[in-house]
Amino acid sequence: MMRIAPAGRLLAVAAAASLALTACGGGGDTAAEQSGTAAPSTAASSAPAAAGDGTLTIGTVLPQTGSLAFLGPPEFAGVDQAVKEINEAGGVLGKPVAKFDTDSGDTTTNIASQSVDKLLAQKADAIIGAASSSVSESIIDKITGAGVVQFSPANTSDKFSTISDNGLYFRTAPPDKLQGRVLGDLIAADGNDTIGIMAMQDSYGSGLADQVTKTAEEAGASVVERVDYDPKAAEFSADVAKIKAKNPKAIVLIGFEEGAKVVAELVKQGLTADKHKWYMVDGNMSNTNYLKMPKGTLKGVKGTIPGAEAPDAFRKKLLELNPELDDFTYAAESYDATNLIALAAEAAKDDTGKSIAAKLPEVSKGGEKCKSFKECADLLKAGKDIDYDGVSGPIEFNEAGDPAVATIGVYEYGDDNKYPGKALEYRTGNIEG
Repeated sequence: MMRIAPAGRLLAVAAAASLALTACGGGGDTAAEQSGTAAPSTAASSAPAAAGDGTLTIGTVLPQTGSLAFLGPPEFAGVDQAVKEINEAGGVLGKPVAKFDTDSGDTTTNIASQSVDKLLAQKADAIIGAASSSVSESIIDKITGAGVVQFSPANTSDKFSTISDNGLYFRTAPPDKLQGRVLGDLIAADGNDTIGIMAMQDSYGSGLADQVTKTAEEAGASVVERVDYDPKAAEFSADVAKIKAKNPKAIVLIGFEEGAKVVAELVKQGLTADKHKWYMVDGNMSNTNYLKMPKGTLKGVKGTIPGAEAPDAFRKKLLELNPELDDFTYAAESYDATNLIALAAEAAKDDTGKSIAAKLPEVSKGGEKCKSFKECADLLKAGKDIDYDGVSGPIEFNEAGDPAVATIGVYEYGDDNKYPGKALEYRTGNIEG
């Protein structure tokens, strides 16, 4: 089943919401945490109630463990900052927002599914996560089938543009077809006419590799070898040997935390970044994953990360919440996801998932511009239509629940095996273009 077209989707969601007027609606074992002064959760059946109880409850299923654990701190911080500001502004529907955090783990565990069960039992109206596209794919039926909004700040797989979701899945990260186009153009523009690709074998890795290949070849380059590898493999010598045999000018690495093992094997086999141009993506662009490697191992390596750079003032706020933050990837997208959910509930005057989903497109475009929850909520209370423009950029949802326009940043690693906070450049594009 595909997504409903824009008008049909909103009518269907609104109709379902109008019928529901009278009822109530760390690791895998990490206890859920509640922010603000919201009432405590009620542990009950995992099936949600049919209508809002007047308290917007947001759950997070984000990586505290697993191959994307480095993305967890900035994502949690983004959500926490938004909830803090929302509650300081009076909350949603006159009550503080309740928030419960859980771990998503990765696809090697069942942590995410267990976390979703906990959040549904705690009457979550919307769940933010997961970061991994494959993890989100494994839990989307459970979340959206329960009438709850699933909102990812980091899913980029193209699959979610057409996945069956009851109109309840949204994301602030753009699909990989845009990141793939930017990366493919970058590789070709850097003068690489032969390319080797090593991509983790899942919906994220394979989909992104497909788009990079398409764009680079349209620009005149040739992908001479592509290896879709098992990210759970103990070592990658045979995979890297296939790339080495073709001796490409550029090597594209698409993966997660296991990318450190891939990099080590590339170095071992002589395919170093000073002899071949390496390119990475958001899943393995990390400021912590390569610090133990010899100085200069990643010097000059370029990579792409969806989203505009987090402003300094925003970073300062997050550092006050978590002074140990050293990466801000997807923090802005997490912050914006939380604000949009809260504004949609405020606009709907109801906290159920279906009512929130019906209003998310409306609060993201077409009205009076506003950039904070308080500013936007005040406009809503004055009877105005709003257009929330977030920290991650202008967010206007298309009929698939994707941002219609998005920005991709291009970054480069220094001698310290870290990439700086400032991007080399930003490229903004239309998702459909």
